[in-house]
Amino acid sequence: MTETADKLSRRDQILQALAHMLETNPGARITTASLAKAVGVSEAALYRHFPSKAKMFEGLISFIEEAVFSRVSRILQDFEQADQRCERTLTLVLTFAEKNPGMCRLLSGDALSGETERLRQRIQQFFERIEMQFKQILREAEMREGKVPLQTISAAANLLTAVLEGRIRQYVRTEFDTRPTQYWDEQWQLLQPLLLREKNLTSLPV
Repeated sequence: MTETADKLSRRDQILQALAHMLETNPGARITTASLAKAVGVSEAALYRHFPSKAKMFEGLISFIEEAVFSRVSRILQDFEQADQRCERTLTLVLTFAEKNPGMCRLLSGDALSGETERLRQRIQQFFERIEMQFKQILREAEMREGKVPLQTISAAANLLTAVLEGRIRQYVRTEFDTRPTQYWDEQWQLLQPLLLREKNLTSLPV
């Protein structure tokens, strides 16, 4: 094994251990000492791979971004209708959250209390990017399907994003008992009819 491969492998071990600790110690603050013990190395060894704990958290956030947005791109390629794109994107994020409870403590901000502001900004940017994606989907619905949101595009996109944030926060608040996908099929059936309508040119203001 090359030195580079060894370093990458150790970095992954550290990030996996950090994610596991976030999942198994809900509400607890993660220290580098406890993380080093979980990985089976010294704190000095941790810092050879990550200059700070903030960089370790950033590594997990980067993983979240890549995992989610690479799959969102695939959804946009595979589905044409706006309601399908919205539903698939929502289900993707909720399913990812359910399968990665430790990551939800980052997405909810629960694990970032007392950490650098930069980390909270990264999480804010993640949800802003999700909301922008919903806006794009809804804008394209008018061109592709002749459909428009029942409310403004901004209001509709914000509602969908708030649903994601709410389900993730509830998952963390209940210590991973209430799953993000619980009741989701029924809830989408309530949301879908309120999302888009056929564009009626005669009803638009001059």
